[in-house]
Amino acid sequence: MEGLISEFIQQRVWAVVGASTNPEKFGNIIFRNLLAAGYKVYAVNPRRGEIEGHPFYPDLASLPEKPGVVDVVVPPKLAEKVLRECAAAGIERVWLQPGAESAEAIRLGEELGLKVVHHTCAMVHRRTW
Repeated sequence: MEGLISEFIQQRVWAVVGASTNPEKFGNIIFRNLLAAGYKVYAVNPRRGEIEGHPFYPDLASLPEKPGVVDVVVPPKLAEKVLRECAAAGIERVWLQPGAESAEAIRLGEELGLKVVHHTCAMVHRRTW
C-alpha cells in the first residue's frame, strides 16, 4: 500500500467528495490540509457552500478538470456511487477515508479497475507531502 500512497501523494490535483463547511468535519479538515500543502483541491458536495473561497461542485462531472485523486469522505453506500462516477469519468485513483470504506466498496473499486487506498487516513500521510 505504501507504493500506492506515494503515487497518490505525487498527484497535485485532488477532489474531496464529502467536503463540508463545518471546520470540525474531516471533509473540511482534509480539504484545508491539502490546500495548505500546496495542492489544487476541488470541494465536491451537492449542497451549496464553499471552503475558504473555494466553491462546492455538485459532483465529479461538474469539475473544471479531472483530478488525479478523489478523496472520499462519505458513508460507504455513497462511496460506492462515487467509485462508479470515478470509473465513468476515467479517474483511476480513489482514497477511501476511514468511515467511507467497506468491504463492498473496496471490492467494487477493484472490480472497476480503480486504484484504491483504504484503511488509512490521508492526514496520517501528510508529513510526506
